[in-house]
Amino acid sequence: MERLIYRAQIKEGCLDKAKEVLKADVNSKRLIKEGVLMTIGAFCWEQQLFLYYECKNEVISPDIFLQTVEEYLIDWPGENKMRKWIPMIDVFHFNEPESEEHWRRKVPVESRKGRVAHLKPEMMSSYIYYHYQLQEERAFHGPKYEIIAMHENLLFGYQEFPAVVEEPVTAGKLMTKGTPENWNDSRMDLHFDPWEDGHLYFKHIEQVFAYYEEDLSENN
Repeated sequence: MERLIYRAQIKEGCLDKAKEVLKADVNSKRLIKEGVLMTIGAFCWEQQLFLYYECKNEVISPDIFLQTVEEYLIDWPGENKMRKWIPMIDVFHFNEPESEEHWRRKVPVESRKGRVAHLKPEMMSSYIYYHYQLQEERAFHGPKYEIIAMHENLLFGYQEFPAVVEEPVTAGKLMTKGTPENWNDSRMDLHFDPWEDGHLYFKHIEQVFAYYEEDLSENN
């Protein structure tokens, strides 16, 4: 299994239409029913869309199955062709899929949420350093399905509630013990650009849709 996160920018004046089209699109549900995806969620903040999904075997990109919304998205440069969806890089997770059975939810999920935050550009490398160390040293455990991804200095996080906390079944990649015993010593408060209201860290954003395989099989 592979977890993917993408970011897109909605054209000015098209926000409501883009969300309407996404909610009406049937392809996400179809791919879950066909066994291609396990979970998928779309989230919106200002003029931006964020897509989180889990591929069981075949890795599939959003431009293949979310074509109905593309006319409302801007083009992103940076590769040999323009793109509507930009892949975000996984910079932190407490757990990762070992198999379909390992990753399948054992208890009902009450809510799936997206959240965003901005890092100070000069602190991006430090943020990755501390989080990769924590992640691969297995320094402490946290929510199984939580993940944080980055594009430029923007962070997007995916969460599920109630949180499931369990020891990873895959081995960590580091044998070091560099994570601060007290995580507060990493000074994450110095890494984030504050919001206009002074809030640090992440804020939750609007969910456009969220689907999971067992939810669809029960309702359809």
